[in-house]
Amino acid sequence: MPLSIIQVDAFTAKPFAGNPAAVCVLPAPREASWMQNVAREMNLSETAFLVRQTDGFDLRWFTPAVEVALCGHATLAGAHVLWECGYIKPDQQARFHTRSGLLTADRRGEWIEMDFPVKAEEAAEPPVRLSEALGAAMQYVGRNQFEYIVEVESESVLLGLKPNFTLLSEIPVRGVIVTARPETETYDFVSRFFAPASGVNEDPVTGSAHCCLAPYWARRLGKTEMTGYQASARGGVVRVRLNGDRVMLGGQAVTVLRGELLG
Repeated sequence: MPLSIIQVDAFTAKPFAGNPAAVCVLPAPREASWMQNVAREMNLSETAFLVRQTDGFDLRWFTPAVEVALCGHATLAGAHVLWECGYIKPDQQARFHTRSGLLTADRRGEWIEMDFPVKAEEAAEPPVRLSEALGAAMQYVGRNQFEYIVEVESESVLLGLKPNFTLLSEIPVRGVIVTARPETETYDFVSRFFAPASGVNEDPVTGSAHCCLAPYWARRLGKTEMTGYQASARGGVVRVRLNGDRVMLGGQAVTVLRGELLG
């Protein structure tokens, strides 16, 4: 039987912005190699696979190259699909069992709020060629279990980055978050995310990176509720709210494509 596969733009309220993810709700578990092949075929930054369980859904995320341990935008897309397609009731919480533990999502008007673990960084010695790979001076470098975070001097520097992805791919982490203070008061911080080692040169909007960005900017700004803008070519908005060792990630989502998977 054909499987439904749905493409959703996440962290945006309009089509063709934010970060696209494919979502496939499976009737039963499938092999990791099959899911990896589907993700490669979809060729999006993430493809999410869900299988119903007694209390929620198992959820796994794949880039075109690898399975990842945490992904925000594909979780947002998955929750959006569960409500839109009637897998769960409109007022029911979406619950996901993942490699990063239990993640939940709740509808908040036109927004979806997800409960994710904080992934705070600690100051770290930068890899020898990180500054060269980014093509910019670094004001601060930290690291958590997944990635490096780099603060640069200004939003203008951030927007002007043209990384050397070959050099970046040699750094043994999932990716590199680059962030700066915004030049307007519309947002509290701006960022970009580069992950060539994971098969994604620049991710359009990275929910999981905000698990690090939220505590990072909370310390600097003295705030626990903030709005971030990921300044990729597509662009996207992420609301963050710190709650102890958890961070609430808020975003919007819109369906752009429905299809059938025949393979």
